[in-house]
Amino acid sequence: MSDLSKIRNLGIIAHIDAGKTSTTEGLLFFSGLTHRYGNIDDGTTVMDFLPDERARGITIMAAAAVIPWKSFEYHLIDTPGHIDFTAEVERSLRAIDGAVVIFSAVEGVEAQSEKVWHQADGYAVPKIAFVNKMDRIGASYSRTIEEINEKFDDVALPMQFPNGEESDFKGMVDLLTMEYLEFAGERHEDLQRLPIPAELADAAAAAHEALIEKLADNSDEIAGLFLDGQEVPLDLIRKEIRRLTLERKLVPVFLGSAKRELGIQPLADAIGDYLPSPVDIAEYTAIDRRTGKEVAAHADSKESFAGFIFKINASNTADLFFVRIYAGTLHSNDQLINGRTGEKVRAKQLYRIYAKSTEQIQEAGPGDIVGLTGLKDCGIGDTLCAPQRVLSFGGIVFPEPVISMVVEPKLSKDKDKLDDALNLLCREDQTLRRSTAEETGQRVVSGMGELHLEVSLKRISTDFGVEIRTGEPRVAYRETLMQPTTVHTVFNKTIGEAVFYAEVTIDFAPRDRAGEPFEIKDGTRGAIPRALVEAAMQALNDGLRTGGLQGYPMIFVNATLKDLKFAQDTTTPGAVAGAVNEAITEAFKQSGTVILEPVMKLEVLAPEDTIGEISMYLQPRRAIISDMQQLGTMRKIICQVPLAEMFGFGKALPRLSGGRGSFSLEPCGYQEKA
Repeated sequence: MSDLSKIRNLGIIAHIDAGKTSTTEGLLFFSGLTHRYGNIDDGTTVMDFLPDERARGITIMAAAAVIPWKSFEYHLIDTPGHIDFTAEVERSLRAIDGAVVIFSAVEGVEAQSEKVWHQADGYAVPKIAFVNKMDRIGASYSRTIEEINEKFDDVALPMQFPNGEESDFKGMVDLLTMEYLEFAGERHEDLQRLPIPAELADAAAAAHEALIEKLADNSDEIAGLFLDGQEVPLDLIRKEIRRLTLERKLVPVFLGSAKRELGIQPLADAIGDYLPSPVDIAEYTAIDRRTGKEVAAHADSKESFAGFIFKINASNTADLFFVRIYAGTLHSNDQLINGRTGEKVRAKQLYRIYAKSTEQIQEAGPGDIVGLTGLKDCGIGDTLCAPQRVLSFGGIVFPEPVISMVVEPKLSKDKDKLDDALNLLCREDQTLRRSTAEETGQRVVSGMGELHLEVSLKRISTDFGVEIRTGEPRVAYRETLMQPTTVHTVFNKTIGEAVFYAEVTIDFAPRDRAGEPFEIKDGTRGAIPRALVEAAMQALNDGLRTGGLQGYPMIFVNATLKDLKFAQDTTTPGAVAGAVNEAITEAFKQSGTVILEPVMKLEVLAPEDTIGEISMYLQPRRAIISDMQQLGTMRKIICQVPLAEMFGFGKALPRLSGGRGSFSLEPCGYQEKA
């Protein structure tokens, strides 16, 4: 699209079952892209197109689509809500400029709602919100607004006022124009703006006054008019809401029922009105790989090309790389540089993506999200750039897996096919890891939860035709250092007639268990060849992720390379790596290690009369209950519990809650294993 101000790159994010996919299907339908309104229950959704997604009624893989809306072009990514697929959300957030956060009016702000909100904040992504399921029993718009304000620093700006709730929900008042929005037609495609009904007039006027007051608290221009008793012009209100949204000081909130096709068109208008275009982002910060200095890329088609790989659909024939273009113009068959490796790659084909379908195109520019094929040795988090300006936007840090499972082929002849399938799945999903059990030689796959492993491993048979046997799920324990230590090692070996020498001094220390899993730094001084330092850093990075004294992968370790001594003729990168690996082994012995187990944040929503029995079930399982909340006739238990105690809880909860309970689990840290 030539007018970049009309492009919106946005993600739909929320807790599982809040209505992300239904809302997206509404945007597709009302834009005219589809001729029927996709239904999750019927398995007719466009964005949830995988068989497992349709069978389970949940989003598993982020899907992209380009949606025309009036004069705008929306590049939309529908993300999963289940915590097991949090990597799909994390990498999608790197590709978007704005987000629509969906909340259920029944459950309010749930665990994964909080997580995706804070994930978006981590990438400085402006947001608008949509309170969905206003027609459901237990729905409360005011309660949901209160929860948003309570948990996210009073940022909610209600833009609409509901006409009824639960089964009485009929429409809404637009609090800017002070008009009543009524939806007519067979699929509510006809949006009519009418005078506000008399019975809603007083409540709507009070809500409008509250909106202006909140804007006045954040806008000197509006505050001046408001305090003087003057009417605030509508254009000024809209301009200030847009400014405050882009500055992430306020979040406009809309309402509706995606399943009943109510409220989708005003939400679609709001995306264009309040979320940023690429030109609203002053600059995209990157590192110039040749100088090591911070530089800026701009949404300008005439700049040198720069794009970011945020997703891969891997296959045995040709991987499809999802790329967000930040600067410059990309053409089919362009030669590019991978900013991480410095290697040349060629983008053979260029595609516009529409869920599972693709359309080949010849060029794309800033703000576009496209698919590329033909790239070699590229992965998620890599930067693609023009040869004349080699940049890196930085990679993506994914959470550590918390659960593991043994996987073997049913037929021994399929071992190679299984290895190929596992390698492909791990290339596509960085929260999926494969390893080999030292004691048995069996293949072990680790992931973010039982559902994550179940869905991923099912693809081995459905997509690759390999029948497998799996073991019981087991907790993915980790180890960490017990105390700081400094290690000095000398690598001096003769292999054949060649002598290999390297000498390193490295500081090791345990790090905060709430932060990043590793911090590896170069603290050397003096003229040391860059290739040797990079070999040391790579060996540290790889070596610390191997097993500790008790065989579990290490985590939460700081390592600083303090000194590296070398000889001109006998020091090679391999010798440096050997010295570093010896230092790591010695550090484990000197410091000692302790086993850590993953701890989960558990939220259980159940009828009030069943909470006592659920609490009694959890207490002997080392659960620490931190809060209980009343939600109408339901109660929510919030607690922390070791993952090892949660196996089987999904089967026990229906019995404990009379079939009316639901729960969500989210990794929240590690503790020393009991």
